[in-house]
Amino acid sequence: MNKAPDLRIEPLQGKVAMREFWSLPQRLYRDDPHAVASLLAERHELLSPRNPLFEHAFYQGWLAYRGNELVGRITAQVDRLYEQTHGERVGYFGLLEAQDDPAVFAALLARAEGWLREQGMTEVRGPFNLSINEECGLLVDGFDAPPMVMMGHALPYYAARLVEQGYVKAKDLLAYIVDTDFQFPLAAQRVLERERGKVQLRPIDYKNMGRDIEILRDIFNDAWLGNWGFVPFTEAEFKALGSMLRWLVDPAFVQIAEVDGEPVAMLAMLPNINEAIAGLNGRLLPFGWAKLLWRLKVRHPKTVRVALMGVRQRHQRTRLGTALAMLVIDAARKAAVRRGATRAEMSWILDDNRGMRNIIESLGSRCYKRYRVYTKPL
Repeated sequence: MNKAPDLRIEPLQGKVAMREFWSLPQRLYRDDPHAVASLLAERHELLSPRNPLFEHAFYQGWLAYRGNELVGRITAQVDRLYEQTHGERVGYFGLLEAQDDPAVFAALLARAEGWLREQGMTEVRGPFNLSINEECGLLVDGFDAPPMVMMGHALPYYAARLVEQGYVKAKDLLAYIVDTDFQFPLAAQRVLERERGKVQLRPIDYKNMGRDIEILRDIFNDAWLGNWGFVPFTEAEFKALGSMLRWLVDPAFVQIAEVDGEPVAMLAMLPNINEAIAGLNGRLLPFGWAKLLWRLKVRHPKTVRVALMGVRQRHQRTRLGTALAMLVIDAARKAAVRRGATRAEMSWILDDNRGMRNIIESLGSRCYKRYRVYTKPL
């Protein structure tokens, strides 16, 4: 009887290893009808030194091989800005993909955990690809629909493999889906009528991009301060996000609400680029660019995702704060309808954020995907 080749873990180093690292998901998900191959150019940028995340974070990656066959991958990250914000020595793991082999998961996670211990971390959480402000959480429910833009997908066995290695739930992140022709319930409409006169709404002004991007960042960081796992967006990170918005997004998809001339609430909605890249196999050459641009600018995706939303803390849990949230949602919804979108995802929402969940569920939405962040002491 032939012995199976030994399992070995190699550090992620060099261009060949990087190509293998990014190519692995296409093999693992080839029989999954709901998987969407990410654009390889975009994936390479994630681990590029140009990623502004690396102004305050650093990582190490590994590849798992059996013989000459690549069977898994993982990264481990340390975010100094998280430690400064929370005073906790928490490291992350991310970009975990592997064959359904407990030994592969065990070896990859052990290597990531060991590296995090060397950095002085006392707890590991994940998956984060690469931070809480990017793609995060492991899909544990909702495998029967493709992921939206900047949301993850996974194979159903991943959760069991993590639990086997001692990981437990830290927090669940929820994704809701709703038809874009929703109506606010009567009680909410009465709140809107009472408060609407105090609020001025406007779309992002791309002619004053620098000003408005900083306004969006300031509102978001204030709104989310103190939330579980929060890491503030830096100026460089939001500037990079702004470049993506300008290329992808109708200005009316990004709404700013002002009260007495002060910006106090924001929302950013993205066309679901995963619709547009389906079938491109992650490649833009030779004809992928033309297909992508036509699908985005002419055909338009039929789904959108509300990716960022915030109301300044002093207005949260007030009648005006509720109205601000509903007004920016409604303004972006109308823009999506004009573009032909029929469904919107609102994600992600912390599972214990009952106030926001109540607002979203009142619109007739349903929780159709659940992502889990796991934790383990080191």
